[in-house]
Amino acid sequence: MESRVYFVIDMKSFFASCECAMRNLDPMKANLVVADASRTEKTICLAVSVNMKRLGVRNRCRLFEVPKNIDFIIAPPQMRKYIEYAAEIYSIYLKYMSKEDIHVYSIDECFLDVTDYLKLYKMKAKPFAKMLMNEIYEKLHIPATCGIGSNMYLAKIASAITAKKATDRIGWLTEEKFNETLKNYRPLTDFWMISHGIASHLERLHIYDMEGISKADPDMLYKEFGVNAELLIDHSRGYEPTTMADIKNYKSKGKSISSSQILPEAYTYEDAKIILKEMIQNGIYDLNTRNEVCKVVGFRVRLDGGGYLGGTAKLDVATNLYSVISEEIEKLFDKQVPKDAMIRGLGFGFSGLLPENYEHYDLFTDLNKVSKEHKITNSVMKIKEKYGKNSVLKGIDYTEKATVRERNKMIGGHRSGEE
Repeated sequence: MESRVYFVIDMKSFFASCECAMRNLDPMKANLVVADASRTEKTICLAVSVNMKRLGVRNRCRLFEVPKNIDFIIAPPQMRKYIEYAAEIYSIYLKYMSKEDIHVYSIDECFLDVTDYLKLYKMKAKPFAKMLMNEIYEKLHIPATCGIGSNMYLAKIASAITAKKATDRIGWLTEEKFNETLKNYRPLTDFWMISHGIASHLERLHIYDMEGISKADPDMLYKEFGVNAELLIDHSRGYEPTTMADIKNYKSKGKSISSSQILPEAYTYEDAKIILKEMIQNGIYDLNTRNEVCKVVGFRVRLDGGGYLGGTAKLDVATNLYSVISEEIEKLFDKQVPKDAMIRGLGFGFSGLLPENYEHYDLFTDLNKVSKEHKITNSVMKIKEKYGKNSVLKGIDYTEKATVRERNKMIGGHRSGEE
């Protein structure tokens, strides 16, 4: 099997670097945090600049946790701008390679299979990586790190661990080098796919590093971690069979639509129910946009003070009508949530999705009402598409505790910067 070469290019403190670039500030030296200060000092900083990290400010800290002796800029989130920067970065990759060899892992990180392009451009891996990183910086003023690996896992680890220690911000790992240099590296949570929960589980088994995993009894690991043990065992040796072609050919077996939000304060039962109705309505628009219907619905709430409640229900019909789906979720909500509950988070989910031609109802359904609701929904969607999400709203959207008008201005739950 031909040896392949993968890059993982990751933008450094991406949101903060975008804000620095927009202000003509050096993204490596400026003190800046991206945070919505209008949400009080308890708001989470979405990003902190590279220099802020050097000063000991941790990423995703709360605004009030930034040391008072540091003079810094607070930049409100501009998600639309960050998406535009990400698109520009992607366009740079497309200058040199096909989209079939690019996997967008997140807004600020991409996997690249550069094997064939090194031959095409007659370049070594490191100079090619430097060329891409330099072009991104020269055009957009965004610094990056690059991990180079003989498989996708090693490229990711090289980016996450070794590149951070390199003066040129480029790390390179082969299976041999991985086993020579990182087998005793700690903490395990720095490795891709090892969460704090998995690391804690391993610690209870007296396993603290990759060497410990590789030497552990495989039967014991399968007993403790199930099918995930295979991933742990492979990765402990620097092995990863998945290729870019595997990712491009992958088709998800299950489909779903879900959304959640953290409420700005503790909401009463009735106020939370209003928010849930708003969220379901937006979910219905998504379902209709995808020309799909669902068979299973559910909800989840996070209680003030901790703990979760929720439930799911299988529908007797396959539908994308708000009237049917909302009624079923509200029944679940009424059944599962105490009337005196105070609620800090809400979420819903539609699953068992099918193409719209699978829509069906029982013998007692008024099909004229179904047709009328479809026409109204389609008309509203066309207006929203043309004039914006807030161009058509319901009466409940103007109640004191409603959040949909504000959230419609956001992207991914954060300010788009277009207000």
